[in-house]
Amino acid sequence: MNVYDSARMADVLRPLGYGPAETAEEADMIILNTCHIRERATEKVFSELGRLRKIRDERIEQGHPRTIIAVAGCVAQAEGKEILARAPYVDLVLGPQTYHKLPEMVARAARAGGAVIETDFPTDEKFDALPTEAAPQTAGNLTAFLTVQEGCDKFCSFCVVPYTRGAETSRPVLSILAEAERMVASGVKEITLLGQNVNAYHGDDGSGKSANLAYLAEVLSQIPGLARIRYMTSHPRDMDQSLIDAHHTNSALMPFLHLPVQSGSDNVLKAMNRGHTADEYRNIVRRLRDVRPDLALSSDFIVGHPGETEEDFEATMQLVRDIGFASAYSFKYSPRPGTPAAGQPLQVAEDVKDRRLAQLQALLREQQDAFNEQLVGTTQEVLITGKGRKPGQLSGRSPYLQPVHFDGPEELIGSIVKVAITTRRTNSLGGVIVQETAAAC
Repeated sequence: MNVYDSARMADVLRPLGYGPAETAEEADMIILNTCHIRERATEKVFSELGRLRKIRDERIEQGHPRTIIAVAGCVAQAEGKEILARAPYVDLVLGPQTYHKLPEMVARAARAGGAVIETDFPTDEKFDALPTEAAPQTAGNLTAFLTVQEGCDKFCSFCVVPYTRGAETSRPVLSILAEAERMVASGVKEITLLGQNVNAYHGDDGSGKSANLAYLAEVLSQIPGLARIRYMTSHPRDMDQSLIDAHHTNSALMPFLHLPVQSGSDNVLKAMNRGHTADEYRNIVRRLRDVRPDLALSSDFIVGHPGETEEDFEATMQLVRDIGFASAYSFKYSPRPGTPAAGQPLQVAEDVKDRRLAQLQALLREQQDAFNEQLVGTTQEVLITGKGRKPGQLSGRSPYLQPVHFDGPEELIGSIVKVAITTRRTNSLGGVIVQETAAAC
């Protein structure tokens, strides 16, 4: 989502004469678009700000105009006053719901000669205030992100998102459709629909009725030239039957789903306020695989949530064994200020979290390797996204999001071809083209 937000910030600044710079050293404005999910990410912001201050000072010494330094995103939302206290040289601080105000903020900073902060949740819809011309940030790109839903009403005990992104809101179908059509017109073949709880999507369908994600995906699948649709991140509580059925009926939906579970222990899931049990998660996966047998799953896991016992951790390991994941993201629990879990007793020792994470990641790596290995000898449809690292080599995406490398002519870039998978590497696949027209684009 930060990739999408960053591109839209570039859009709103373009009328002021700003365009992308190759390096910070040559930039008239530097924006750090930040994430607050992990403590380490927050500390990286302050470390980076110190580096940027030196760059700005050097530019001033060289006779350049004063570089504007801005901090955007969820760290700005949560810690705006702390940023200005620790880094008073920052000019702009803006939360993720206010980046459409960037032009106004730049003007205010110039007039006031001091820092400008915008971290409220405005009542107006930020997407209504964004430019609607053909999206230049996607020009020449074959894949793109498209935010359709923001915010979260779940209040998981470990998560800051409800406090930094606000309540769940969904964009109208027609607004999303128009932006998707502009993306496809600029050359995009694959769109990933984004949301903190993307399958909680409930936007206006154009007639005053609420549409769900299955409906939205079906509408988007009718856009000529759009070959592939993905969505993330999903919550098990919002995986309804219509969306499950869409994985059978909507051929544009890719057979790869990111569905975070966080833990396999019912005790921990309850403490996390996830709103589902481990067996309910297993049942959702079973129903998905019933309608789409070739579906592969990715997930998120947190080890060491306060109160997690060895038995709880083993329940997570068992869930992983039961389901099997093509890939996954796994982390040690990180206390975030203001979240319920941060003040809970029975905090798990760091060395215990380290050991559990290593065990979990070893199992997940085994499963990822096994999934990739089972694709060797199969034929996969690959969207060719560009040239590979070697002469004459092309690179693309499999339906399961793996990078695939193979030899072929450059004129195939942008098409979907059938590739026989011949080798499996740690994070990619290798193969040979067997048919150059697998799908019309």
